[in-house]
Amino acid sequence: MNEVTIGILGLVLLLLLFATGIELGFAMALIGFAGFAYLNGIEPAMSLLGRDVYDVITNYGYTVFPLFILMGQIGFNAGIAVRLYDSAHKFVGHIPGGLAMATVLGATGFKAICGSSAATSATFASVAIPEMDRYGYDRKLSTGIVASVGTLGCIIPPSVVLIIFGILTEQSIGQLFVAGMIPGLMIAFFFLGIIYAWAKTYPEHAPMSERASWKERLRSLPEVAWVLIVFFLVIGGIMQGFFTPSEAGAVGTFAILVLAVAKGNMRVKGYVKSVMEALRTAGMILMLIVGSTVLGHFIAVTGIPQNAADWVSALPLNRYLILTFICIVYLIGGSFIDDLAFMILATPIFYPVVLKLEFSMLWFGIVLGVVLMIGVVIPPVAVCVFVVKNITKEPIGVIYKGVTPFLISLLLVWGLLYLFPPLALWLPSLLF
Repeated sequence: MNEVTIGILGLVLLLLLFATGIELGFAMALIGFAGFAYLNGIEPAMSLLGRDVYDVITNYGYTVFPLFILMGQIGFNAGIAVRLYDSAHKFVGHIPGGLAMATVLGATGFKAICGSSAATSATFASVAIPEMDRYGYDRKLSTGIVASVGTLGCIIPPSVVLIIFGILTEQSIGQLFVAGMIPGLMIAFFFLGIIYAWAKTYPEHAPMSERASWKERLRSLPEVAWVLIVFFLVIGGIMQGFFTPSEAGAVGTFAILVLAVAKGNMRVKGYVKSVMEALRTAGMILMLIVGSTVLGHFIAVTGIPQNAADWVSALPLNRYLILTFICIVYLIGGSFIDDLAFMILATPIFYPVVLKLEFSMLWFGIVLGVVLMIGVVIPPVAVCVFVVKNITKEPIGVIYKGVTPFLISLLLVWGLLYLFPPLALWLPSLLF
């Protein structure tokens, strides 16, 4: 058998291992090690495994995502999301669909300090849905929007998805953060438009709440201001070159911790819980990267990425059509395993293909982020939907019906990125 055939067999075995329930990181490392040993011998494979594990665990650049994850967990456990939602509620609760709109605005603000989709959906499922229930909102709308807003964490900085994509493809994390701002805010704006249209079409599904006084509104603004200050401190510091993304993560985490302690919202127990949750998530991601690195070396030896790139570039098809097929592969793969895990698995394989097609990797990172936003709310593995289901005990079919209208926003922005690449590329070119 030649190297390409061995590589394909290795990937087939990897898919079979997924079916057994083994953790993806371990499965990738196992197949990568076994395949490399078959082609090059056991001793080089042992050396490769040890070196890859050491390089990933000791890589200073990889400290960026544990720090940003910790920043989000501290914000989550300090109740910042609750106060952002309350402020948004006071400003827009009195218009049609206002409580659902407050969920979008609060989640968008919370995304400025938290890159976790599941954490955002869990937070607003606990905070916003009971409030919408109190006013008689239709459960399709309330659960659907809460599941959908969790997706914003895929491209609104500090996004864990963009951080990992930047590491895998050696792109500037700061530029990826900035590139995700306009598409992310566009999606949030389209969410608001869909809610308003839903509320005007079916007024009984989204009753208005009472109008808050301007005194109450102004009193709630400092909560928003502090989050924005931290956000601009972190992102502005990266853009101005004051600190690296890893240092920005440390600065942001410290700033959120000081804010939480100063307001009396963080005790030792809450801090320990935040650290443990961040360590658990970061450990999982590190293991995925270790496994992906080992598997990537095996796949590189087989020549599959380069052969795939050469084959794809020779196809008599429009390059945007080929890229669409690649995105569909990400959607299908993410339907059977976690979308983030599949991105870590597939990106090293498709990276040379995208380069061969002469696309901007910065632009492709944002396109892929939108694809993953779709992936986390479509069946069968829809993380945000299952988070909402577990908290609300609502039938999953009801939540999917509520999510469906908001998928229109994601598909629309995906299409707009194809038609107008400057939506992702203009801001980085302006600021960097």
